[in-house]
Amino acid sequence: MKTNSKSPVKILFVLTIVIIGILVAIVLLNNAKSSNQDPEVTVFEEQPPIEGQPLFGEESAPVTVVEFGDFKCPACKSWGETVFPQLINDYVDTGKVKFSYINVLFHGEESQTGALAAEAVLKQSPENYWTFHKAIFDKQPPMESHDDLWLTNEKVLEIASAIPEIDVKQLQDSLENQTEMNEVSKDNQLVNDYNIELTPTIMVNDIMLEDPFDYEKIKSLIEQELEGK
Repeated sequence: MKTNSKSPVKILFVLTIVIIGILVAIVLLNNAKSSNQDPEVTVFEEQPPIEGQPLFGEESAPVTVVEFGDFKCPACKSWGETVFPQLINDYVDTGKVKFSYINVLFHGEESQTGALAAEAVLKQSPENYWTFHKAIFDKQPPMESHDDLWLTNEKVLEIASAIPEIDVKQLQDSLENQTEMNEVSKDNQLVNDYNIELTPTIMVNDIMLEDPFDYEKIKSLIEQELEGK
């Protein structure tokens, strides 16, 4: 007698073939994704928030570049003298990029002093923040004197006194009372959230570069983000 029921063995065989096919497809897809990963970058789920952070450029610029930096860091000084001017000329001044800076405290008390001073100036005179920012780095001693104590309250007050628009007495009070410690703590939390291990660390939107001095890579990432890829 004939029956319309399919053999359980045949059904099991077909199911096995289907499952194997799905597994092979998953492996191939994962391999394809791996092959497309760029070892020079790390991609995060979102870019660092820049609300309340110092901003250079037009707020409406479509791409954000963030530096995680330390006023005590020689590499940050070098980045600011070499890569930063190119970035400003090519992308910030043209309205394509806005730049922001997040404080890192890898060098202890001196890093904190610089960060507190910068945050205080940002609060009282935001239009003079970047002048003050650059002036601190300009006063950084040569590499061979990197470990010398120099980033003190007295030094940042001296630097500020050369910028007429900054109220030095107000800055002094802020430093003595550490009034901007909450802002510095927010930055420190971002350093932890994004697992920052080196300064400077540069991010283009949600993409972190392996080499912050590779300006061609920075440019390619900016262009990629501008194109919406």
